[in-house]
Amino acid sequence: MKPVKTGTIALLLFLSLIVRAKPPLEISRGPVSLQFSITEDGKPVYAILYNGRDVVKPSTLGFMLESDSLFYKGFSLISADRKTVDETWVPVWGEYSSIRNNYEQLTAHLKHRSGKLLDIVFRVFADGVGFRYEFPKQTGLTYFVVKDECTQFQLTGNHKAFWIPGDFDTNEYAYTTSLLSEVNNAPVVRAATDIAVRTVTDSLAVQTPLMLKTADGLYINIHEAALLNYPAMQLHIDKSGFKLSSNLVPDAYNNKAYLHAPEHTPWRTVLISDKATEILASKTILNLNDPPASTDLSWIKPMKFVGVWWEMQTGKGTWNYSDYPDSTDAHGQLIPNGRHSANTANVKRYIDFAAQHGIGGVLVEGWNRGWEDWFGNWKENVFDFVRPYPDFDIKEITSYARSKGVQMIMHNETSGSATSYERQLDTAFRFMQQFGYPAVKTGYVGRIVPRGEHHDGQWMVSHYERVLQQGMKYHIMVDAHEPARPTGLQRTYPNFMACEAARGNEYHAFSNGNQPDHETILPFTRLMGGPMDYTPGIFKLKGYAPWAPDRSVHSTLAKQLALYVTIYSPVEMVADLPENYEAKPDAFQFIKDVPVDWDDTKILEAEPGDYVTIARKEKGKNNWFIGAITDENARTAGIQLNFLQKGKKYKAVIYEDAKSAHWKTNPEAYAIRSMTVDSNTKLLLSLAPGGGAAISIMQSE
Repeated sequence: MKPVKTGTIALLLFLSLIVRAKPPLEISRGPVSLQFSITEDGKPVYAILYNGRDVVKPSTLGFMLESDSLFYKGFSLISADRKTVDETWVPVWGEYSSIRNNYEQLTAHLKHRSGKLLDIVFRVFADGVGFRYEFPKQTGLTYFVVKDECTQFQLTGNHKAFWIPGDFDTNEYAYTTSLLSEVNNAPVVRAATDIAVRTVTDSLAVQTPLMLKTADGLYINIHEAALLNYPAMQLHIDKSGFKLSSNLVPDAYNNKAYLHAPEHTPWRTVLISDKATEILASKTILNLNDPPASTDLSWIKPMKFVGVWWEMQTGKGTWNYSDYPDSTDAHGQLIPNGRHSANTANVKRYIDFAAQHGIGGVLVEGWNRGWEDWFGNWKENVFDFVRPYPDFDIKEITSYARSKGVQMIMHNETSGSATSYERQLDTAFRFMQQFGYPAVKTGYVGRIVPRGEHHDGQWMVSHYERVLQQGMKYHIMVDAHEPARPTGLQRTYPNFMACEAARGNEYHAFSNGNQPDHETILPFTRLMGGPMDYTPGIFKLKGYAPWAPDRSVHSTLAKQLALYVTIYSPVEMVADLPENYEAKPDAFQFIKDVPVDWDDTKILEAEPGDYVTIARKEKGKNNWFIGAITDENARTAGIQLNFLQKGKKYKAVIYEDAKSAHWKTNPEAYAIRSMTVDSNTKLLLSLAPGGGAAISIMQSE
């Protein structure tokens, strides 16, 4: 080999530094701009600005692979592509009749010093940025293991944060509001004894979506979009420099992802605005998901539903038919405990109630065998998804519901045994088809089987997708409980109607519940990724738990009505007992009237942790519904109705807190008034502590 002179080496190094030191690539849309560059040691770096202000200062990107622990430096930029997209698409259901998808895209094609290729794709919207990694098909990288993702978010200061712990197995914590420097999830995790499974290994880890507010009034939301075949991303906080680092959920071998090129990661998202209302109005996360593959989607129908769920939560009945798995008679038959809620006569009562009040569905939990042996046991083969208990006559119930124009909703609790559920999935969905069940509520309470996997790890993320895929095949809509938090996948899988993945209303039944600010934080955090099955509409707010007479729902009744607007879901539960609604028929009218599918949404006012007011226009009609909620502080909400059609008169029915209402001392006190309104009307609503208001606005004939 011919020797290279020292001067030549120096010249080559100098030229290399010149290439890396050239001005960064930049793209922008509206007030948001993104810069991308390569450092002198070959690290990919990005930065985000809003109206020229730093939001994310230069932050590094890359990976630690099993085969290359330094796959975050030593890169060079081969080329870059740009494009502009401006399109409009129509969702199958949702908060809007159409959604605009408008962004600038930059794709940086990188080559590692090992010869491996990596692309980083950035999309800049008027309200934020999404970026993801893409591994092209190449000879140097086929099957590979991700040990860590090295994505960082270098913040500009000690922002206020609305956070829950970065737990591998649950998203059901109460929210903490603190400065980033004050985050320590260890005491929060220790105190959360009402959560079935907790797995937190990093006291400085927080879950996404993470909502932040800067000292000078900028709102920042960090999350991800299109989570498929990859673990959920949490964030580790470096308090010394207020730097956030991606923290992926591992498997039993502490590996994060097993990939096969060509492949890509989910999108990392940063939403930014100087108005809190614009954060809630953002559709960037939804836009970063792919459209559905199927064109036959007419079978997907939003609905409200009732069910036996709350009576079991409050101890009136049980999920289990017998008290113990070995409680059998001389013939080996289960001995009934006499408290089983999912019995034929009781279910018919709920069907009658739904039919009488125009509610489309009835969900029945505890109908199938296995409930005696399910909770807290890390085992397989707990539930049979096609075998009812002896007192649940599925043929009779199906026939009765059909005669009343009501659809039954299936319930499949897995006890965390995803392997067992996958083996029975085809059988279970064929069973639903046979008996005309259009939707299923799935559940994953317990430690996951396969053992060593977590609810939010790659294996389970793929499991949830497999359930959605089977649902598309069998025309089954899915409402998943205890899954990974959503990331906009309802666009790709429109049968993914809702999920839980957060602390819901049920915690008022078996624990100390949710504080009054909880529902004012959820829209800025959990709901950024998709609809939530929060189970609103509780009317009996005290005295519902015999074993805990002082327990109460931390809400007024008017606020429970408002939640049907502020916490969006296309499948909304009418969660309380029928008799509690029958005792207050005037307030129940709002639940009967409020739709679950919308043409338009207006975020009228919002501040995370304090208050939210939202107006929505009914699908296909000129009717509007408004929900306004507050935290533990009373407030006056001023609502300008300038979104109404000009020149038209409307009848507004206002369901509001009575003057004496208070979430703690007098939660069920409400008042109802009617008035004629138009686009020039301004309403002033007095919200009680922990209270709210709900308004139906119907166009006059």
